[in-house]
Amino acid sequence: MSGNVPPAYEDIYVDLIGFVPPRIQHRLRVERECDPELLDLVETLRTRAMYPESMETKVSQLILFGILLSHVAPAAEYHARGAIRAGATKRELHDVAALAFLFRGLPAFNLAGELINKIYDAPVAAE
Repeated sequence: MSGNVPPAYEDIYVDLIGFVPPRIQHRLRVERECDPELLDLVETLRTRAMYPESMETKVSQLILFGILLSHVAPAAEYHARGAIRAGATKRELHDVAALAFLFRGLPAFNLAGELINKIYDAPVAAE
């Protein structure tokens, strides 16, 4: 990036989930310092895969929520938030969690319950 201001990759995360998760903040900081070209490549690829032309953002975020639940990955929370911001309902999140339960069992369903309650119990932040 020859002298240009680096893209505000943080804005992509804020638009999707409302904030930049701490791990993402750390990765962006290190990549900007060590390899800005790789940062551009990674974020371009991530954005391309995250927003497929064939489906709405809500659907892709629900799919990612289910995949991450199947891995019992706490990052599922961020994709649940993205799905909600894109119009998903609590019931839709629950139904995706039930699908993850079929292949990952109670650990995935328990994590889903924890995350869904955390999201819906939290006070709504002003945007």
